[in-house]
Amino acid sequence: MASWNSVSLEILYNVLGWVAFFSWSISFYPQVILNFRRKSVVGLNFDFVLLNLTKHSSYLIYNASVFFSAVVQRQYREKYGFDEMIPVAANDVAFSIHAVLLTAFTLFQITIYDRGNQKVSKISIAIVVVAWLSAAVCVFIALPRHSWLWLVSCFNTLQVVMTVIKYIPQAIMNFRRKSTVGFSIGNILLDLLGGLTNYGQMAVQSIDQHSWVNFYGNIGKTLLSLVSIFFDLVFICQHYVLYPAKKMEISPNLDVVSKEPLLKSSDHPRLENV
Repeated sequence: MASWNSVSLEILYNVLGWVAFFSWSISFYPQVILNFRRKSVVGLNFDFVLLNLTKHSSYLIYNASVFFSAVVQRQYREKYGFDEMIPVAANDVAFSIHAVLLTAFTLFQITIYDRGNQKVSKISIAIVVVAWLSAAVCVFIALPRHSWLWLVSCFNTLQVVMTVIKYIPQAIMNFRRKSTVGFSIGNILLDLLGGLTNYGQMAVQSIDQHSWVNFYGNIGKTLLSLVSIFFDLVFICQHYVLYPAKKMEISPNLDVVSKEPLLKSSDHPRLENV
């Protein structure tokens, strides 16, 4: 079993890992709090949330399997070398559990708060159905051969695909509305920090082990960071450069498409005298 060559790099690895964990974990709360304060989810794309739940669920299956299953770990080392370290850390598992719970709670908020005329698209529903049917097929293929590493890798691939797809509906929605009102930028800033530190954690491990297997042995984690960073930069550009609320001189409670308040005055006493 592989061990760390440098104590300082091991400490840095753990620090970066937990910074990524807290950044990504906390990143869910700004949107949840924003929804709660507005009593509205107008501006938050429902497809984004649904696809995100599928993404984090599949990622949890992968992380938990690699971290806890001795069989999967043995098959990983047989494939990539017995001197290689397992690419999933405790913070990865903790993050996945938390992410599934918070994303599910956000989906619950969508069912109880003002949605306007927004709804989940049939395309996203179809994508989710196809994704889980594909996962079921992979399970039946893996069972006879006991190809558990291949199976969990399928879930890892699924979460990568969902990561690529999930951001697109929100980015398009922001573009069409010419606004990011209702979509929390705090979520994006923390997500960006998590992506950068997550990538840095993998780099530190690779430097210590003098091997880049950590990157292509867990391609899902690598792509997760890169794709997240790319789309976070897109959202930051939309929020601060393309559609800044102050420059447009709009109320944070105003939908710039319909020009109607996102909150009715009867639902918010402070708006009655505006």
